[in-house]
Amino acid sequence: MTQLVLVTYDWVPEPPRGLVRDLRVRWALEEAGLPYRVESTPFEDRPAEHIAHQPFAQVPWLTDGDVSVFESGAVLLYLAEKSEALMPKGARPEATEWVFAALNSVEMATQPWVLFHFWGVDSGPAREQFDNFVKLRLDRMEPVLAEREWLVAGQFGVADILMADVLRVVDKFDGLKAHPACKAYVDRATARPAFQKAHADQLAHFAAADAARA
Repeated sequence: MTQLVLVTYDWVPEPPRGLVRDLRVRWALEEAGLPYRVESTPFEDRPAEHIAHQPFAQVPWLTDGDVSVFESGAVLLYLAEKSEALMPKGARPEATEWVFAALNSVEMATQPWVLFHFWGVDSGPAREQFDNFVKLRLDRMEPVLAEREWLVAGQFGVADILMADVLRVVDKFDGLKAHPACKAYVDRATARPAFQKAHADQLAHFAAADAARA
């Protein structure tokens, strides 16, 4: 049996630490109890091999023998085929729709909003438009999450990893204050031991890189 290999950057600056999307894959691997190791690719001067695996020069990607998968949503769906801990048997259609909802409907709105916060853009027409866009998406998610603990078949899985991670970044900037069900969902997802380990491991990975660069 081949070992799964998760590839992430060797180093990133302080602001995105804890948010780099290899965390989603680490989290899924920990939830499923699948053996894996982490390898690094340079953050600076990204080599041709990186582009061969990830054409946008981003991370993460996962290798499984001769198979190489990029984009966090695609990687999580790939892993879900290996473990019912990530997707209940027979639930692929519902899990897939919520994976796409997290990435296409919710994160489409929240990612620019988060970047405004990182960049310190507090006002202006574009910021106002995305404030409204995020509110619209959260207003739609609130009744869904008020009715269920997890998104698919009452069981935590890949759809929750993606949705919770998308909403977690909004929560980082106090964006869930008016949406208590969304906030409670993020809190219970990130309280899971697998998330706690994945998050700590990512921070440790980049901290070790600091020491190596010193």
